[in-house]
Amino acid sequence: MTRLAGKSALITGAARGIGRAFAEAYLREGARVVIADIDAERAAETASQLGDGAFSVHLDVTDQASIDAGLATAIEHVGAIDILINNAAIFSAAPITEITRDDYQRVFDINVSGTLFTLQAIARHMIDTGTKGAIINMASQAGRRGEPLVAVYCATKAAVISLTQSAGLNLIQHGINVNAIAPGVVDGEHWDGVDAFFAKYEGKEPGQKKKEVGDAVPYGRMGTAKDLTGMAVFLASDEAEYIVAQCYNVDGGQWMS
Repeated sequence: MTRLAGKSALITGAARGIGRAFAEAYLREGARVVIADIDAERAAETASQLGDGAFSVHLDVTDQASIDAGLATAIEHVGAIDILINNAAIFSAAPITEITRDDYQRVFDINVSGTLFTLQAIARHMIDTGTKGAIINMASQAGRRGEPLVAVYCATKAAVISLTQSAGLNLIQHGINVNAIAPGVVDGEHWDGVDAFFAKYEGKEPGQKKKEVGDAVPYGRMGTAKDLTGMAVFLASDEAEYIVAQCYNVDGGQWMS
């Protein structure tokens, strides 16, 4: 299929994991894809592996100069950007009494400020070029409710949902659709770190938390990056033109809203 033929997409945090899966899906649908990542070497390697239609840029979402430079470089190579996926994010966990200001700031800088100011830069570009584009923010089921050990991460993803709603209502006047995807528990290399947090604070054996959360999913297993790509393609396509400021759960039935 070629639902994204002729479009150019910039995906943050796309050198690996979910971001890379989005890039692969977009390429299959005919889009050109900019692999934007703080890890420039791995981004370049990923783009090379994905072949024609993929191009990499270094982009640190916590640094406005890096956002602006990455976008400028992307435009030089692929032209106007039609689609943004704000995928770059990090996870952290700790009891409320052990949260540090440094960790709080780091997670908010990437997950919230990074999402907002990357979105802002792309939105300005779309308005300036008259592009009727799509912006997709990566939220989480963690943004739907709190968790005892995940206060900061949950708060950042709740903020992403709120930002999506506000940006969606503000930007639709320019023909820019802003929506979000809220995954549940998604397997991948990042889960080694998540599992380690819970092993530390809940006294679990390595791998125990991962098995528990997978068993608790109504569908019967943890999600995979591939499970999210259908929604990412749909929200970027012309089929989703009348969808504005929404957040879609793709989580195997973990949350209903």
